Amino acid sequence: MKKITTFEDKKILVLGLARSGMAAALVLHELGAIVTVNDGKPFEENKEAQILLEEGVKVITGSHPLDLLDEDFALMVKNPGIRYDNPMVERAEALKIPIITEVELAYLISEAPIIGITGTNGKTTTTTLIADILNAAGQSAKLSGNIGFPASEVAEKATASDTLVMELSSFQLMGIDRFRPKIALITNLFSAHLDYHGSQEAYEAAKWRIQENMLADDFLILNFNQEKCRALADKTKAQVVPFSSTQKVDGAYVQEGKIYFKEELIMEVSELSLPGEHNLENALAAIVAAKLQGADKAAIVSVLSNFAGVKHRLQYLGEIDGRKVYNDSKATNILATQKALSGFDNRKLWLLAGGLDRGNGFESLEADLADLKGMVAFGQTAPKLRATAEKLNIPVFDSENVATALVEVLPQTVAGDTILLSPACASWDQYKTFEERGDLFIETFEKLKK
Repeated sequence: MKKITTFEDKKILVLGLARSGMAAALVLHELGAIVTVNDGKPFEENKEAQILLEEGVKVITGSHPLDLLDEDFALMVKNPGIRYDNPMVERAEALKIPIITEVELAYLISEAPIIGITGTNGKTTTTTLIADILNAAGQSAKLSGNIGFPASEVAEKATASDTLVMELSSFQLMGIDRFRPKIALITNLFSAHLDYHGSQEAYEAAKWRIQENMLADDFLILNFNQEKCRALADKTKAQVVPFSSTQKVDGAYVQEGKIYFKEELIMEVSELSLPGEHNLENALAAIVAAKLQGADKAAIVSVLSNFAGVKHRLQYLGEIDGRKVYNDSKATNILATQKALSGFDNRKLWLLAGGLDRGNGFESLEADLADLKGMVAFGQTAPKLRATAEKLNIPVFDSENVATALVEVLPQTVAGDTILLSPACASWDQYKTFEERGDLFIETFEKLKK
């Protein structure tokens, strides 16, 4: 890490802990800052705060006292999930205390170049693909950021011979100042997080900040399948390299079932391991980033043809007696399940769906369920899903949960069929998280596979 003196002897407040807050506090402490951490969780339940106190960092837990900000702080490092209308944040703004998120700190200390990935959908899959390809090509790529590895923690250990492949949320990007990736990528822009940002325009503006410090020798990768992304191409100083599955572009594109990068044939679309139009876009985006970073064709083909998917995101688990099984527990809404269904032949597909009932119906899913071989419904929404399936003359039965659903659907299937867990609902009726739901499904699959 760069031994910068920017924060030496400066009073800095880290607001909100979890992994990223703890990482930021430790890095700042090492850089000689006078760090105070403020977190709402009580101290006796707060492992991170306990560790930081042992390291000599001042911690204030259990509440967010506004008078804490009277201590003349030079900077606030805010947890990305804390909104800007939070009283502590508003008070800091009123006092003109600069506010950043932990990814800005990561940039300032990183010796390694950064590939930054943002967008509404596909960030995690694309980020993982890029890192896997670079590593397969003999480079040293480190996953970081919103993908679950605190950016500053990874940057602290990285060297100039590494590459940080960093997933970035709109929340994180709102807290940057000098952050400048060598390569930036926007997968797509759809409606999301309006409760946080207040409007679609504000959300997209936050995403667009990824390129605000980029210069003419940097690269910005844009999805030319989307008109709104195409319209951004002349609004940046960076060199734009597009990708598209619908037209030939000066980047990665598809023609007659083949994938190209700037006229070079890369592979057949049919060779991609992950199904669906959205995963084709993810693959094209990853190809551009990998090529710009110097990866060879062999590494690209190897990863894209064997990639099993990110855990809980259309993750291919394997086969049970000739039945392919996919875990898409991350599909917590109808749109996500629609995207998953687009990659399969419904005539050989059994869908496992259900979960928390938010009061909505499933009418918008009906067109995507056409010709579905069968469905298993579970959770609070089981009656609604069953009614939807019966309306479409799809064989359907209820099951208790994701584990029993997999056990009970197998006798209904034949070799060559596919079983897809893509719930179209949140998990909170039966599970704490979609990860817990998916882990139970994986555990059940592993038992049945033996």
